[in-house]
Amino acid sequence: MGGGRALLAASVISIQNSCFTYPACHNCCSRLSLDSRRFNCLKCGCTGEVKDARYRYRLSLKVADTNDLFDITVFGSCLDPFFGVTAENLQRYIEDLNQLSGETNKDASPEVLVQAVETCFIGKRFIFGV
Repeated sequence: MGGGRALLAASVISIQNSCFTYPACHNCCSRLSLDSRRFNCLKCGCTGEVKDARYRYRLSLKVADTNDLFDITVFGSCLDPFFGVTAENLQRYIEDLNQLSGETNKDASPEVLVQAVETCFIGKRFIFGV
């Protein structure tokens, strides 16, 4: 593909990770560094309290068109219709489920959510803007 934007019609082969949201900077959308109480954006320097961190979708996919395989990452609110909620609401749901189950890995989504995402995306054809 050239240096410009293009559309790619491709089928999803696999989901590349089980973490579908990330804490995003309010200013530049980069991943935030979190500690127990504060967040910090290493890119633009934005800081704040962890409770005020916003979350954004990040779905990493392996896709195939008729000729090639591609690794594609889809970001942001374009995923809201597929999940049915905003990334912030999904993150709260994940945290609540992990707390109930005693899960300590905050970067992993519950298995039932991973299975639902796989069912929704794997084998389906989408048009990606790349």
